[in-house]
Amino acid sequence: MTTLNRPGAPEGHVCGIDAAMEVIGGKWKVLILWALHEHPHRRFGELRRLLTGITEKVLASHLRELEADGVVHRVSYDEVPPRVEYSLTDDGVRLNDALQPLAAWGRERPTARGLEGWAGQGSS
Repeated sequence: MTTLNRPGAPEGHVCGIDAAMEVIGGKWKVLILWALHEHPHRRFGELRRLLTGITEKVLASHLRELEADGVVHRVSYDEVPPRVEYSLTDDGVRLNDALQPLAAWGRERPTARGLEGWAGQGSS
């Protein structure tokens, strides 16, 4: 199930960032995309181990939403026991590429709030 568009704006979106946030919003979706970028073609259990702290319910829900949004591909193999693998679609790869500058910003940002030079920037 895809996230529903916000009412009150043409086509439900205020801008491109609004549309993108509909797909990646929340704590875990960006981390799922990262995990599938770093470790392509992963099974559910492998993804759960890579994402410490995520519950099975949240991971399953987010994978379904990302699949519905066209950024994650799910392949179910007809085997015993059943095997399902997840990978990024071309749109998922493009989305991860678009998130790279955000990741760089996060790595460069001071880790503690209020550090000298960060919290006081722009104020006198």
